[in-house]
Amino acid sequence: MRRPDAARIANGLRRTLDARRKACDEWRATSGGEVRFGHIDQITPNAMRARLPGAALGEQCRVVFPPLDAEVIAIEGRHVWLAPYAEPTGVANGALVQALGTSSRVAVGGHLIGEVLDGLGRPLAPTAASDEGVTSGIAWRSLDAEPPPAMTRALVSTCLPIGIRAIDGMLTCGRGQRLGIFAAAGGGKSTLLAMMCHGAQADVIVVALIGERGREVREFLETALTPEARARTVCVVATSDRPALERMKAAYTATAIAEAFRDDGKDVLLLMDSLTRFGRAVRDIGMAAGEPLGATSGLPPSFYARLPRLLERAGTGTRGSITAFYTVLVEGDNLDEPLADEVRSIVDGHIVLSRRLAQANHYPAIDVAKSLSRVMAAVTDAPHVDAAARVRRAMALAAEVELLVRVGEYQPGNDPETDDALARAPDIRAFLCQAQHDVAPFDDTRAWLEHLAN
Repeated sequence: MRRPDAARIANGLRRTLDARRKACDEWRATSGGEVRFGHIDQITPNAMRARLPGAALGEQCRVVFPPLDAEVIAIEGRHVWLAPYAEPTGVANGALVQALGTSSRVAVGGHLIGEVLDGLGRPLAPTAASDEGVTSGIAWRSLDAEPPPAMTRALVSTCLPIGIRAIDGMLTCGRGQRLGIFAAAGGGKSTLLAMMCHGAQADVIVVALIGERGREVREFLETALTPEARARTVCVVATSDRPALERMKAAYTATAIAEAFRDDGKDVLLLMDSLTRFGRAVRDIGMAAGEPLGATSGLPPSFYARLPRLLERAGTGTRGSITAFYTVLVEGDNLDEPLADEVRSIVDGHIVLSRRLAQANHYPAIDVAKSLSRVMAAVTDAPHVDAAARVRRAMALAAEVELLVRVGEYQPGNDPETDDALARAPDIRAFLCQAQHDVAPFDDTRAWLEHLAN
């Protein structure tokens, strides 16, 4: 049996120790102030436990060798739990870890427009601006900012035309409103978001794609979005293969970028797809931190604390506004799932997408009868609201007798109002249908709606 080469093993260990010592010296030289180190003593695929005195919740840390960034997600006596920003492959028991004394933040500024960023705000597909290392106008913003105080917010009183007849006519939105988009898989969610990017009268659009397939991300950016829409859009992407911490942080990164533009007086459209996958990322982190999961929701208590703080950061400010649309995946048409119900209780309206309409090639597949904008009466005038109400009633009457009409049992003449609703149904469907790249002017939408109502 061949004897081990002791000299070779010793040289390998010496090189490893030298590399760790060099990395440690570099961090000591560049960190400034107090330098705090600890050691990893437990590793799982999603988290690491370390003995790190003085570490604070949310503090950024770094494993010295191999280099790996992480964040403190829980403190348990003398130990802390760290969620890594990448797979902890290669991290050994006893590895040295440093507390950096900082919280997560993102660079913001006009240079981001047209960029595609990862969940931490780093360019994924650099543009000319990022290649040149633009530094003018760049500021740093914390990902965990406080929502604006309630009494400093301006009222939602101005209409935001989206360019989609079903929304502008029947579910009129206001600048600074927050809405949920509830859809099952295959319900036309991506199509609706792309239409919003094309037609919304916003200064800047921030799109967050959380937990999506990599193929769908590129298709959305290069096929669904027109060059004109890309030119005013910032995209934050964390695909389904990324660690849970990055997927969760993507929601905060997109919100922080939108807040920076709002503080500059811009009207921002924030599109987040999806809150369901954000919730799953929070669940993964909560489980790694030892949180219990709800018996019915399958979500940790931290989710119900994080969700309202995240959603309340959108809305009006003292100058600009963030109008936000958050997508939520639902099973079938069940809007009473715990996550969907929680979102619906916080936002200022909801848009329900129907798989049945999508299968009938009715796009956008918005189920107007189940959808609602809570600020519509505040952002448009009474004739518009009245016209939308009359069209809604006609749709409801036609839906009540739809089955009778299909089987040939409906007898015209018994109810003139229902007869009138059935006569107007084809025109209403034509009004609500719209090609993906068509942008409907708001005045034309309103005129057509009032014609249908009268």
